[in-house]
Amino acid sequence: MARIAGVDLPKNKRLEYALTYIYGIGLTSSRKILDATGISYDKRVHELTETEAAAIRKEIQNNYIVEGDLRKKVMMDIKTLMDLGNYRGLRHRKGLPVRGQKTKTNARTRKGKRKTVGSA
Repeated sequence: MARIAGVDLPKNKRLEYALTYIYGIGLTSSRKILDATGISYDKRVHELTETEAAAIRKEIQNNYIVEGDLRKKVMMDIKTLMDLGNYRGLRHRKGLPVRGQKTKTNARTRKGKRKTVGSA
């Protein structure tokens, strides 16, 4: 089992899809990493040699922000918005949708469980 950026990649998946298990790497980034290292998309994780895994690790470490660092950056960006007090920051602070969705009927994911008001 290959361990890259602190994530155990699933053994039987193709590399291009297995790399997407790393937070911050999608399919496009995964393909760019494999192109840069010269590894085939079709190769399975269990077929990966130690040198190829090291090449992938090095490419990710040098050119991408992933996992804990990326999570920290996203949280700091949200905190900055809240500190500025702009519209997006206020929506984050109140726990409401940030990107203009309607809130009269939907938005349960952001607002949480319903709080019934005024039952007689």
